[in-house]
Amino acid sequence: MTTRKQWSEFDRLIILGLYCELPFGKFHRHHPRILEVAHKLGRSPSSVAMKLSNFASLDPVITGSGRKGLAGASQADRKLWLDFSEHPSEIMPKIASALESLNNVTLDDPEIIDLDNYRGETATTTIQRRKSQNLFRKAVLSAYDNQCCITGISDSRFLVASHIKPWAEDVHNRLNPRNGLCLSTFFDRAFDIGLITFSEEYALIVSSELEKQQSNDHIRETFLERSGTAIELPRKFSPSADFLRWHRESLFIP
Repeated sequence: MTTRKQWSEFDRLIILGLYCELPFGKFHRHHPRILEVAHKLGRSPSSVAMKLSNFASLDPVITGSGRKGLAGASQADRKLWLDFSEHPSEIMPKIASALESLNNVTLDDPEIIDLDNYRGETATTTIQRRKSQNLFRKAVLSAYDNQCCITGISDSRFLVASHIKPWAEDVHNRLNPRNGLCLSTFFDRAFDIGLITFSEEYALIVSSELEKQQSNDHIRETFLERSGTAIELPRKFSPSADFLRWHRESLFIP
């Protein structure tokens, strides 16, 4: 009789990392990344896909939309998900380290992060934070199916995992996927400096600073004509209402 291979904490971190990387619709046993991870973990692709769906059953965005994931998540799965949800700054680095160990490669961050944010840290700590930031980017972009939630642009070279509460403002939620929006570079910059924000209904709100520039065709077509339009909501990791409220009240220029 074949003994079922138990899931270790390392295995769970890897699968949760996959959950961050892949859009919900890609949780199937034929996906190349799932095949790769299954081979490296010594597991079947079906078991990896099933564990992904176990985590999906714990995601309130998934279950709240009528999707169910796969019942049967273990107590260890539930504990890791709870820790991930409540302490992302602690769990995301563990996931990033596990993925790097599995892949045996360096996880370079494609986005440039202001090095001032790392003052006082050792080189090792800085590198670890960059790995975690790269995982944050993957988690946010995959949640929005790798498309800008305003324009629908899907070229990853133009997409940014934009922090709702800035990196320097909230240490605890720097790596929380719910503190992110997938925006194209132009909208990311406008969001970052408070020229746009979003309502409780996730509709675009444009600053009076931009409204004053109605004579500028580019400003009018890019921002003003989209004012009041709701964003495309993610399929997982919904943006936190508390973080969006903070942005409206503390950063946005009315």
